[in-house]
Amino acid sequence: MDESRMSERMRPATLSRDKREALVRPYQDPVVIRQILDSARTVAVVGLSSNVLRPSHFVGYYLKLHGYRVIPVNPREAEVLGERSFPDLASIPEPIDVVDVFRQPDAVPAIARDAIAIGARALWLQFEVINPEGAEIARSAGLQVVMDRCIKIEHARHLGRMHWLGLNTGVITSRRARLDG
Repeated sequence: MDESRMSERMRPATLSRDKREALVRPYQDPVVIRQILDSARTVAVVGLSSNVLRPSHFVGYYLKLHGYRVIPVNPREAEVLGERSFPDLASIPEPIDVVDVFRQPDAVPAIARDAIAIGARALWLQFEVINPEGAEIARSAGLQVVMDRCIKIEHARHLGRMHWLGLNTGVITSRRARLDG
């Protein structure tokens, strides 16, 4: 199949809700998400922007605020969030735990191969970054993979204030828990 037609079919907006859910569900395991968040220390953010209005900037800022070492990967940036930006993953001179991707879905297979080459332990694909081929490339090489989830939201849900408020209980109810015994 022609690559441009295949990547067009994989764009999240063109997928039916059921098809999208079937593609991403295997890559949204809460246990895997928690393992990544608990063990990661260094996150390379591919597509990190210095524009404070971009989601990548907010996520990078949040991760730094919560103690992660954030390494920008963007050939158009010299520095983001006070950190030197690298043009690609191969240029980073230190070990990377998680490669967090803010790029178009068709860029994911190459990024997955680069993540494998640098010895990353996990590939995290942000909201709307859905590419089963790239996810499977990473998974088959032993990387943990999360797809169509925001690392900032998942951190807040599992480890941050959202966790403290009980928003990751798996129980949806409007009833308050009784505290009187």
